[in-house]
Amino acid sequence: MTDDWFQALDDELTEKENEIKQDVGVQNDAKGNLNKVLVEDFWKVWNRFNNINVHFTMEPSHSAFAQFQVFPNEWSFKPNFNFAAINSLSLIDRTQDQGRMGDSIKVRFYNKGDEMAFRMVFEFCEGEHYYKYSGWKRIFGQYILYESNLDKVNVKKVHEALADVIKVWYESHLRRNREMIIDHIKNDYERGESFTQ
Repeated sequence: MTDDWFQALDDELTEKENEIKQDVGVQNDAKGNLNKVLVEDFWKVWNRFNNINVHFTMEPSHSAFAQFQVFPNEWSFKPNFNFAAINSLSLIDRTQDQGRMGDSIKVRFYNKGDEMAFRMVFEFCEGEHYYKYSGWKRIFGQYILYESNLDKVNVKKVHEALADVIKVWYESHLRRNREMIIDHIKNDYERGESFTQ
């Protein structure tokens, strides 16, 4: 009698396990393919800004995903790099002048119920505030460039948002006018979260 209930439970758990493994496999394939495209896109942007002496940092680091014939332009992906393991990507401006330090495009994958979601934001320092017990903290704001469930991500729309922001960001560097990119982001994109660091 006790064996019957456990056998039914065991069958149900095995069925659920197989179903979840299949779902996770499909999600990992989609995430890996999207990450491969974005890593290559971010590296191209890194190179373009580097050509005008604007220095960015990128996560994941180029040493993790790339093998170079000639740094930084002649490269290929490392054959065993696991793109599906990347949960966040970022391209961060390290320019000290005009308060640009930390201006960035960030991508994050997160769980939304049973599904995985994708969010791309532009993040920048909006100022500083003094807190009695912890001292000066920088206040960062995020503006949402693109957000979707992973299975519904439209790469063309991701690229449109990236191109829109990159063009203005690049011009703001050439003109040495950070307000161009900040005004563009504030006027054209929805405000997301704020936090202090």
